[in-house]
Amino acid sequence: MRLTTSRALVTAAALLLGLSGCTGGAPSSSSPASEGGGDDGAIRYLIEQPEDPATLKLLKTHLGDFEKQNPGTKVTLEAMPSENMRTVLQTQLRSGEGPDVFSWGSGPGYAGALAKAGLLYDLTSAYETNKWPVYDFAKERVTFDGKIVGVPGEMETIGLFYNKDMFAAAGVAEPKNLAELEAAAGKFKDQKKIPIAVNDKEGWQGGHLLSMALSSRVGSKGMDALLTGKTPWTSPDVVASLQLWKDWNDKGYLTPSPTSVTNDAAAALFYSGKAAVLPTGSWAIDSIEKNAKFGVGYIPFPAEDNPGVFVGGLGSGPFISASSKKIDTALKFVDFLASPEHGRWTVENLGTIPPYPVDTKGLKTSPLLTQVLSDTAKFSSGGGDLGYNIDVLSTDVFNQAMTNGLQAVLTGQKSPQQVAESLEKAYQKK
Repeated sequence: MRLTTSRALVTAAALLLGLSGCTGGAPSSSSPASEGGGDDGAIRYLIEQPEDPATLKLLKTHLGDFEKQNPGTKVTLEAMPSENMRTVLQTQLRSGEGPDVFSWGSGPGYAGALAKAGLLYDLTSAYETNKWPVYDFAKERVTFDGKIVGVPGEMETIGLFYNKDMFAAAGVAEPKNLAELEAAAGKFKDQKKIPIAVNDKEGWQGGHLLSMALSSRVGSKGMDALLTGKTPWTSPDVVASLQLWKDWNDKGYLTPSPTSVTNDAAAALFYSGKAAVLPTGSWAIDSIEKNAKFGVGYIPFPAEDNPGVFVGGLGSGPFISASSKKIDTALKFVDFLASPEHGRWTVENLGTIPPYPVDTKGLKTSPLLTQVLSDTAKFSSGGGDLGYNIDVLSTDVFNQAMTNGLQAVLTGQKSPQQVAESLEKAYQKK
């Protein structure tokens, strides 16, 4: 699937992860709820398995608020690992046995693939009826062929979390450019510490690595030029961004054998004080604050001569299956999930930021979350630059080339130039 004009409209945001392409028929997204049986008020809600099991308990309790507000309703919460959802969800939706409401990624790589297959219920009229105040740029990420098919997920940034205590003990200041970050990495290596806990066993992390280095190197305009085909993926900036990770791996600045290290294992290295820097996204703030027993800072991946820019995006949000027989209840539930009250709840309890304005007055937020709230508020109002998370704005063919390419760079199987050429070749495939 090639991105439509919605890609050109992304001037300050990019989104998360990819889904295999969709073909074939599916139930109509405008089918009435009464077909095949009435709406008995009981729905299934599927989400991606959270990293912290306690999150499920919190969410179950919160869903009880919806049930109390809507007597006679029942929401059955189910959770599935994200890698399983990528293969199972589409099959379930096609069979008509899938969840009524499910949380999934915004953007062409996720929601767009399901929308193209006709597997998502059209929420355009629901937006008009309920006046959901979703930011325009975020709503664009769930709009396909003129139909709004979901509520975008939480706003996120991707950057570098660093151990403030470790930096202070080593006499290292917060890096303000690439040279300072590399100097810090060298110092931590000399101390027998892991400078940067890079992990890429699952594969998706490689897209984040390239997105960070490339976004800070060329900015949002440069990323837009690459994603719209104005600049080829064989450009010197792409090669240089890939070369950076190869060089740092060769110098021992990354986790040993990063393609063998899982996301959880890298986080554990950071929490235990064995690694100085953890490259990941703002979705990890809640977990970091619960596990890190030291001060944590959060910065963009630096550029050569400036602090760089955060990579921005949206996480998973609610969608309704086109084949659901419980549309009335599902719509009420999505309205609950798009409400200001739910937004405040997610900020305070999950440490996530909704894609619509939320009054945070009176909420208890940590310094890290407060920082991200400030960053995203600036971004939402059009202030400042923000990089792009590549994989959700790309085709499955491109994402596979990027996943394989980054792993090949980190294992020394391919040169950065070879990977750049494979990216350009994948981009050219319609």
